[in-house]
Amino acid sequence: MKKKVLSILTPSPAKRLSFFFMTDVLALAATLYLSFQLRFDFAMDAERWRVFLYALPFFIVAKLFVFGSFRVYRMTWRYVGLEDMLRILSAVAVAELVLMVIMLLLLPEMPGLSRRLHPGAPTLPRSIFLIDGALSILFFSGLRISKRVVLDILHKNLKRRNCRKTLIIGAGDTGEMILRDILRQKRPEFCPVGFIDNDRNKIGCSIHGLRVLSGMESLKEVITVHKVELVIIAIPTLGRKELKAIFDTARELVDSIKIVPRIYDFHQPTINLKSLEEIKIEDLIGRQAVEIDRESVTRFIRKKVVLVTGAGGSIGSEIVRQVAAYQPERVVLFDIDETELHNMEMALRRAYPRYFRARKNVPGVAAMNTPEKFAFVVGDVRNRERVNAVMRAYRPDIVYHAAAYKHVPMMESNPEEAVRVNMFGTYEMASAAVAHVVKKFVMISSDKAVRPTSVMGATKRMAENICRSFGGGDTSFVSVRFGNVLGSRGSVLPLFMDQLRAGGPLTVTDKEVKRYFMTIPEATSLVLQASVIGRCGEILVLDMGKPVRIAELAEELIRLNGLEPYRDIDIEFVGLRPGEKLYEEIFTNEEIQGASAHEKIFMARNTRRHQLGEIERILGEFEDGMEMDGSGETLRMLLRKYVEHMAEGKGHLRPASSQGGIY
Repeated sequence: MKKKVLSILTPSPAKRLSFFFMTDVLALAATLYLSFQLRFDFAMDAERWRVFLYALPFFIVAKLFVFGSFRVYRMTWRYVGLEDMLRILSAVAVAELVLMVIMLLLLPEMPGLSRRLHPGAPTLPRSIFLIDGALSILFFSGLRISKRVVLDILHKNLKRRNCRKTLIIGAGDTGEMILRDILRQKRPEFCPVGFIDNDRNKIGCSIHGLRVLSGMESLKEVITVHKVELVIIAIPTLGRKELKAIFDTARELVDSIKIVPRIYDFHQPTINLKSLEEIKIEDLIGRQAVEIDRESVTRFIRKKVVLVTGAGGSIGSEIVRQVAAYQPERVVLFDIDETELHNMEMALRRAYPRYFRARKNVPGVAAMNTPEKFAFVVGDVRNRERVNAVMRAYRPDIVYHAAAYKHVPMMESNPEEAVRVNMFGTYEMASAAVAHVVKKFVMISSDKAVRPTSVMGATKRMAENICRSFGGGDTSFVSVRFGNVLGSRGSVLPLFMDQLRAGGPLTVTDKEVKRYFMTIPEATSLVLQASVIGRCGEILVLDMGKPVRIAELAEELIRLNGLEPYRDIDIEFVGLRPGEKLYEEIFTNEEIQGASAHEKIFMARNTRRHQLGEIERILGEFEDGMEMDGSGETLRMLLRKYVEHMAEGKGHLRPASSQGGIY
């Protein structure tokens, strides 16, 4: 008996449909009855009762049919929102129009049918339709939002007792999405106390009942007055200075500071509580407010096939993620590391689930079953046959060439590999792009290519020269030069974190060493913008902001982890490593800095340009050098011979020492 009772009380779609159907029949009768009472000032005589009883079946049948057509009975009570209310309003309006056509136009034209349905059928006042429509909207909307209102009231006190008082910074679309997700939680972890926003027009307004309390200047006061325990930063485009100011103000006053991640799929943006991240050192040091022209990037990428080399690396993988948001025909991920390609497939499935609905074979490439929008190809940029086979199979319109060796000291010890990948790999990719009529070829370069003192920097400078030598045909070649990106493999932050977890010390090469920094997402956004505005043969340089002292970065990282530099964790200065400089440059003396269509992208105008025949002759010398000399000295000599300013730093070009300092 108890099980039968429980089964009856347990909610189900059929029970919900039956409940709403029965209550709607009663509500329809009630709204029409009240309409008549209001219309006739609550003085219903026998004639008016006859009119009511005549009209009632038409109103019930017509409205139920229209409500079913508008899928009103598929709403979920708990999450009824504005779209559902608009659907009810539309359904009622259409139902009243249908009834007016039937009652005022069709039935009077069919007197025989009218008499059979109701002898002596009276005329229905037109005002009844307006009154009935207004009452229907009130009745049906109220019935469907009643559960949400009741549950919100019942849980209000429980929320305040068991959740953390939360302040949301940013009262825009992202902040609204975060608040909406908080309100949906059955057992909420967060209890929002209000918003803070610098838009003066929003202060004092409410979003889902939560007020915008003040501007950013009152952050400390708001946290103190409302006893805030958690701060959520809901402004995806917030720059480093503003973010650091918030962090410095709030970190001593609250238990935790969380930040929304970068939105990749901006055509279908989704931000919820699960996606919130702890604020990281990368955000405080390298995050910049970067605005790009999304429309021009969309026009450039939309319905194009895009090939990304080095797609499993830090920059290549971010290029893939961002390119996928601009509706390409297909993105081809090309990398020598099958494990990283597999990891990318898993990450893309989470970020873009709608692109993984179907799999189909790609003609011309053996055993390549690929998702609808992505192709994962294992291969080596140095392998001419493999590169051309992939080009033939996928016919890319755009190539982002990010495959490269980038670790400075490691390439000092392995110059042959740096030459093979950074120079010959670039040549093979560029040659294949020309042969298969790729429209745009974008080579990812480095600030270490400017007045290089390292093998890595010199080979990247040669890669720029190789790309410029291919200009003049159907394929447009552009190089994009920028500095260090935070969080990439082998970069300073992951290594600092390993040293910190081991208890220190953090090793820095020199007290005065400085580097340009930018987070990977911001740098990649500018790469996409540069690929749009860059013309054939141009070298574009990203504005990385002001250089940061590595010693200060180490100190900030220690403090971020709740420790004191030089007291809890020491910092050791171990001297510059082979191939390194105290500071990096982004232009040579011969290059003229020119403005571009974007404020954070500059052009390096260089009068020196190699011809393709000259480049091929130089590459022939390097090939001979690799066969003749196993020590790499011949390759270093050739780099000094053909790379401008390389000879000036020859004192640094020696085999790497065993010291493990960072920058």
